[in-house]
Amino acid sequence: MSPKTETPSTHANVPCRVLVLIGGSGSNLQAIIDASNNHFFEVVQVISHNPDVYGLKRAQAANIPHQVVSHKAFASRALFEQALQKKIDACAPDLIILAGFMRILSEQFVQNYLGKILNIHPALLPHYKGLNTHQRVIDANESWHGASVHFVTPELDGGPIVAQIKLPIKSTDSAQSLKQKIQAAEHWLYPKVISWFAVSRLNHNHNDILFDGSPIPTTGLQFNDHDIEGTQQ
Repeated sequence: MSPKTETPSTHANVPCRVLVLIGGSGSNLQAIIDASNNHFFEVVQVISHNPDVYGLKRAQAANIPHQVVSHKAFASRALFEQALQKKIDACAPDLIILAGFMRILSEQFVQNYLGKILNIHPALLPHYKGLNTHQRVIDANESWHGASVHFVTPELDGGPIVAQIKLPIKSTDSAQSLKQKIQAAEHWLYPKVISWFAVSRLNHNHNDILFDGSPIPTTGLQFNDHDIEGTQQ
C-alpha cells in the first residue's frame, strides 16, 4: 500500500530555495520547474558541469539564473569542487538537487551539504547502482524496474532511500522503452519528494530519515504505476 502523501494546505510564505545541478538534457529539471508553480519551492539557480547541454536552455526559457562550472577547466577534482562550492554557497540554497549531474562528488564536498542533497537513480536501490541500469535489468531477466530518490552520501548511489517507484518489465520492453517509462516515473516522483522537503514533511535527522515525524523504512516510501495514474501531486 502506498503511503498517504497529501500535501498540507499551509506552508511557509517563503518558498524553499532549490538549486539544481545538471549535466544533460534536463528532463527532470523541466519536471521540477513545472512543479515549482505550486509555490512550495523555487528553483533559484541551475548549474551545469557541461556547457553544451539542453538543460541550460530549459533554465533560460524559465528565466532561472544559470551558469556553467566545467570540470574540464580545472586541473583536479578538488579545484573543480572548490569552484562549484563557491557558486552554491553564494546562492544559499535550502536544497540541492542532482538531475543528471554526471560527476562523482568527493566525501568532503558531500559532507558540507549532508542532509541537503537529493539524487534520483534509475533503479530500485540498493540494486543496480551505477550506469546502464535499463539494459542490466533486462539482461538479468528481472520482473521489475524503477527509480529511487535518495539523500546523497559519500557512497555512490548509497545514501538513505526516501522513495521508490516500481514498474513491471514487459516481455516486449527494450532498454529504450524502459528508459522512457522510468523517466516518466521520475518526472512524477522527484518533484513530489522535493515538495515534501519544502514543507518540512521530509527531514534528514542524523541517521534517521523522517516523513511526517516517523522514520522511513530502509527501502523508502513505495509507489507504483497505479499511483501515477490515480494520484495528483
